[in-house]
Amino acid sequence: MRPIQMVDTKTQYHKIKSEVDEAVLAVMESTAFINGKIVQDFSAHLSSYLQVKHTIPCANGTDALQIAMMALGLQPGDEVITPSFTYIATTEVIALLKLTPVFVDVDAKTFCMDPVALEKAITPKTKAIVPVHLYGHAAPMSAIMEIAKKHNLFVIEDNAQAIGCEYTFPDGTIKKTGTIGYIGTTSFYPSKNLGAFGDGGAIFTNDDTMAALMKMIANHGQSKQYYHDVVGCNSRLDSIQAAILDIKLKHLEEYIQARRSAADYYDKAFAAHPKIQTPFRAPYSRHVFHQYTLVLENVNRDELKLFLAHLSIPAMIYYTVPGHKQKMFASFNVASQVMPVTDWLTSRVISLPIHTELEEEQLEFISAKVLEFVNK
Repeated sequence: MRPIQMVDTKTQYHKIKSEVDEAVLAVMESTAFINGKIVQDFSAHLSSYLQVKHTIPCANGTDALQIAMMALGLQPGDEVITPSFTYIATTEVIALLKLTPVFVDVDAKTFCMDPVALEKAITPKTKAIVPVHLYGHAAPMSAIMEIAKKHNLFVIEDNAQAIGCEYTFPDGTIKKTGTIGYIGTTSFYPSKNLGAFGDGGAIFTNDDTMAALMKMIANHGQSKQYYHDVVGCNSRLDSIQAAILDIKLKHLEEYIQARRSAADYYDKAFAAHPKIQTPFRAPYSRHVFHQYTLVLENVNRDELKLFLAHLSIPAMIYYTVPGHKQKMFASFNVASQVMPVTDWLTSRVISLPIHTELEEEQLEFISAKVLEFVNK
């Protein structure tokens, strides 16, 4: 049995090595390392895949969120609502821009923003909502978009963990996550479902004016060379990463199916176990399983992680400290907020290896050892 990895990017690379190597060498030969034609090609191909009008590549997923918020013209003190149970990048950008992060609780099954908690958190200062499609499962976008429309709020989707996820609306309409809100963002960090061999990110919108503004902000605020119309930043996806991503985009559906198949195996292995809650799959969401996350009851989660580590089975805990309890947000006086579901999840979740290269022998070994510990 091959060594088990949390994410096996090396084996994935070797399966497409000839394609990737050829694409990278083509960039080297062109010497168009920044904003080469391949960047525009990848942008167009990703727009086509997502069925969105505009894709603006940038340097990373955190920059994507920052550029989106800068483009909305939010002012210091404006409130932006986001879940506390997510990676810190979602919320640190809010504080970085001197906006006010407002944390809300999540749903116990989907781990995504709770619409009831969202509506209760809205004040006259609220200007935007940032739902996160966590672990590859879609947030309840129908309800979120209705609330946003009712209160005249912007919606920025954090789609860093769910590219390729599909959301089905009550009327049967299907859209990819990241294309439902006013703006969508994603990350191409190497471990993502569509991962580069370095950093990268992108922003999505169907609004022509907003797309032009975000493209300008990402390039030092330039409308044309040496004419800087707004304060911007320097955030670019380089040509080599674009070439790699363009190849991997062709395989994305294949990667999603591999992840879903691995999740199916785990689901069957842990089915109906009283101490294990397997990932919920809402009827409206095509889960793409960026993570396969269990919720444990009456199990010592930290001891399970150590037990697996001694067997060379990696496991991760996302996220041990939620946003509202992080020291970086102490000045916002949010630590005392009551978030029972978030607190419950942070003490119980554990993520097992999930990636495109998992073999049945590995899945069998992982699930057997989890059950061995849980049944002790």
